[in-house]
Amino acid sequence: MKGTRAAQRYAKAILSLAKDKNSAEAVHEDMHSISRTVLNSRDLENMLTSPVVKNSIKRSALLEIFKDLDGVTKGAIDILLENGRIEILHLVARQYIIQYNEMNNIRQAVVTTAVPLDKELESAVLLKVKELTGSKATIKNIVDEDIIGGFILRIGDLQYDASVSGDLTRLKRELKDNTYVSKI
Repeated sequence: MKGTRAAQRYAKAILSLAKDKNSAEAVHEDMHSISRTVLNSRDLENMLTSPVVKNSIKRSALLEIFKDLDGVTKGAIDILLENGRIEILHLVARQYIIQYNEMNNIRQAVVTTAVPLDKELESAVLLKVKELTGSKATIKNIVDEDIIGGFILRIGDLQYDASVSGDLTRLKRELKDNTYVSKI
């Protein structure tokens, strides 16, 4: 993807500055907000990538949309505008989140369930993540009714399948090679 290396470098510099100013967590929240907003707004993305829109308008629009930004985040926006790289703002935000999570040993857990997670299920999954990896995690929930019940947890290359469909598949595999059952 175009701009990924530059986004990594900007994110690293922003994280370093945020750590020095003890505002890494506040900037992390800002970056989550920026990433979500830019990805969900095609108009905002078009405005940021447009060569016709002046940088002053881009800056005032961003500061109007994101009113409570930390000073480090505002400075990052200014640097991106000054260097003509504002179109990679959402990539910088995403890279910042990744680097912040790595720094704090926070992993991304993808949980597939048949129904959306409620608070009780979410806390149970977080406990399972802590048990399996020994680290904290953020949860991304994917709803897939085909798993019937239970959940499938993916953290990096680790997968824990506690779904009903997974149990049925394992049972089917076991019964397939059973000489007594295959005669029925």
